[in-house]
Amino acid sequence: MNKNQVNQFSLLKQKRFAPFFLTQFFGAFNDNVFKNALIIIIAFSGSLVPKENIDTLTNLSAGLFILPFFLFSAIAGQLVDKYEKSVCIRWIKAFEIVVMLAAAVAFYLEAVYMLIAILFVMGAQSTMFGPAKYSYIPQHLSKHELIAGNALVQTGTFVAILVGTMVGGILVSVSENSMVISMFIVVIALLGFVSSLFIPHTPSLVSELKINWNPLAETINNITFIVRTRTVFVYVIGISWFWFFGATYLVQLPNYTKIALGGNEQVVTLLLTLFTLGVGTGALLCNKISSGKIEMALVPLGSIGLTLFGLDLFFSQSLPANEQLAGASYFIQQTGNIRVMIDIACIGVFAGFYIVPLFALVQQKS
Repeated sequence: MNKNQVNQFSLLKQKRFAPFFLTQFFGAFNDNVFKNALIIIIAFSGSLVPKENIDTLTNLSAGLFILPFFLFSAIAGQLVDKYEKSVCIRWIKAFEIVVMLAAAVAFYLEAVYMLIAILFVMGAQSTMFGPAKYSYIPQHLSKHELIAGNALVQTGTFVAILVGTMVGGILVSVSENSMVISMFIVVIALLGFVSSLFIPHTPSLVSELKINWNPLAETINNITFIVRTRTVFVYVIGISWFWFFGATYLVQLPNYTKIALGGNEQVVTLLLTLFTLGVGTGALLCNKISSGKIEMALVPLGSIGLTLFGLDLFFSQSLPANEQLAGASYFIQQTGNIRVMIDIACIGVFAGFYIVPLFALVQQKS
């Protein structure tokens, strides 16, 4: 092993990383339990949502979750820069508990439009956590630990997406009433808050910062500042493209599975599992392949793989032969679907190669 290469899993035993990792994991997990439960309700519950509104509401839900990142990221970044980070994270996680209590009420009432509105508020809460998460890492990890730390965070995030998506779908499909999922999301929010209590003190580096509360003006200021640092600007564009790419796949997957592949909720979960395992594998391999160094060559390799396997996925799909939606076991038995599953898994692997070095580079160069 290279002397600078870190055993990435050893970070999970250390107080400077483990409580932070658990906090971000529970947050991502809860987001996806809620979000997928809502999307499954919209896509497969004909009694609550008219058939002609399904596509519109699915895309609206995804858009409303992402919109706060555009509106409030600049303000969130300033607040996290100005104040001590562990305290910021605890306040953010406390707010999540309040949001999940409201979501529990909406699930109980089966109020779909109220749930969609709460999804926007959840996006705002996640927007506040984002700058805290990515600025915390370089304050507690050394330069040669950035790849290992980011690999674990990205793996944990996508595993949380997978497990949260599965749990959300399972709770919706097996629960006769919404009480179970209502209690579940509140408990996970509480666990996230408890883990945040153990995050070590992380002082502000610019406590004298004067906050600009105009989100548009501050966003323009940030973009102007980033553009002047061309290297960081290119990396930020690359990361933004990745999340656009990834969100498109994840949001459209339920409808793609239902319409293009003829699969039911089980097939959605199967494909999400393959994608997430791929991302986790790719992310963890980054530290091994690069020997702990930030290796820029992995980024173009990742983008090439994403493109090629994305194209192959388009050409490998076939229209379903049966009117009835297929379950996972039947889907796997069809020879043509093996190619689809390989494409999905490989898209995940190359996504891991692509995103981990970019996050580490932004943290290092910033």
